[in-house]
Amino acid sequence: MKGKNILITGGGGFIGTALAERLVDQNTVTLLDSNFENNAFRYSTISKSSNIRLANIDILNQDDLKDVVRDAQIIIHMAARLGVQEVIHNTKQTLDVNYIGTSNLLKAIGSNSECERFVFFSTSEVFGSNAFRITENGNSILNSIQDPRWCYSLSKLAAEHLVFSYFREDSLPVVVIRPFNVFGPRRIGDNVARRFILNALSCVELKVYGDGTQIRAWCYIDDFCEAVLASMENKNAIGEAFNIGNPCNTVTIYEFAKKIICLSDSKSRIVFEKLDFADIDIRVPNIEKARRILGFVPKVELDAGLITTIEWFKDHMSELKSL
Repeated sequence: MKGKNILITGGGGFIGTALAERLVDQNTVTLLDSNFENNAFRYSTISKSSNIRLANIDILNQDDLKDVVRDAQIIIHMAARLGVQEVIHNTKQTLDVNYIGTSNLLKAIGSNSECERFVFFSTSEVFGSNAFRITENGNSILNSIQDPRWCYSLSKLAAEHLVFSYFREDSLPVVVIRPFNVFGPRRIGDNVARRFILNALSCVELKVYGDGTQIRAWCYIDDFCEAVLASMENKNAIGEAFNIGNPCNTVTIYEFAKKIICLSDSKSRIVFEKLDFADIDIRVPNIEKARRILGFVPKVELDAGLITTIEWFKDHMSELKSL
């Protein structure tokens, strides 16, 4: 992709900066975020590029969005509230940012005839607590309204319906991406890989919630970005949703913890804690559609990806402990 004006919302985060690094040499990239300090952006060198623009904007402020989307040809929308504990304790903000923020952005795009692709980041959680080799057309599971854990997935599912409504009624060229457990260097928000690695490197206990038999498929950031970049250019991707993950890197959470301890050469031990929130039992994607349409074939094996990630965390231990 060359010579495009690209807007990435949530652009200061882990995936946003990773995508920007792959696009910035031959495109003008605007990163929209409400925070460029305590996230992955601080560890990236892209701020030095003359092709990078920063927009310190909250997507809940609709008026602020109009100027920044005016000339955008490619819009990648990943700004969201996420993280289990963040969601549980901030349900109103989660619903507002994830749904109303998406609505604000789509309304702002309405007057932009330049938009060639709108890539929306949803979540694998739209499939509920059991998603084994599930296809994109698998049923979405609506969990108990009394459990705040699920407001994240519900907000993303509602936003998916809104995005596809703009496709059907306004011919907006949309693509929906459903990520399955993306990991790699610079992912510093609240997530299990970060907690396990930092604890292993500090030789303190790794806390596993429940019995550790929860199953996840881990996709390395380089593989994930290749799929997203393909979705931005492939004309057959328009109007489609894609599961993006690596089913070959499937392990239980307990096995994941053991692997990190081993690869970190750590003396940490694993302790089990009572699960006091709803969890997902199994999350493994079927990626045949992404393989067929996008040519997506993940290549990075779990051990190789973890070794690279652990080495990055080693180099930034002092800073990361304070975040």
